[in-house]
Amino acid sequence: MKVFKLHHYTLAFVGTLMFGLTGCTDAGSEPTTAKPAPAKEADKHEHPTEGPHHGHLIELGKEEFHAELVHDKSVITIYLLDSAAKAAVAIDSKNLIINLKHDGKPEQFELAASPDAGDAEGKSSRFTIDNAELAEHLEHADSEARLSVTINGNPYSASLAHSHDEHEHNHDH
Repeated sequence: MKVFKLHHYTLAFVGTLMFGLTGCTDAGSEPTTAKPAPAKEADKHEHPTEGPHHGHLIELGKEEFHAELVHDKSVITIYLLDSAAKAAVAIDSKNLIINLKHDGKPEQFELAASPDAGDAEGKSSRFTIDNAELAEHLEHADSEARLSVTINGNPYSASLAHSHDEHEHNHDH
């Protein structure tokens, strides 16, 4: 009986060895223990953490566009960017609106169009305001600020709240 078991194990070993050497004839199949395939390039997308002007990024829509907030002393600049937050998006609007609520009081600020060098005539991807009050309130955690802009006939509104320590990227998929 020991000889039979030994012979049985020997046959099983040789069979396994032969199968391993010849391989599987179905080249398209994968073992069931294979790891899931990595995501396709089209499924992947990066979430930029900083804009091309080193400002804070704000999503507009479901990442259809981005706004970049650059804050230099009392001057606030908003740049409109594409979905990748890299290329400028010039619009024909003369201003953008920041709605601010602080100390229970609402205020509204208009940022005037200030066309960038590459913007088409009559359009702007950059909007600015020099306002110490707005600049100060954007720094306070108890202030609520929202950007309102219309791009290609579609209205967008987004919170301007941000952390000075790290970028918080909120979005819906």
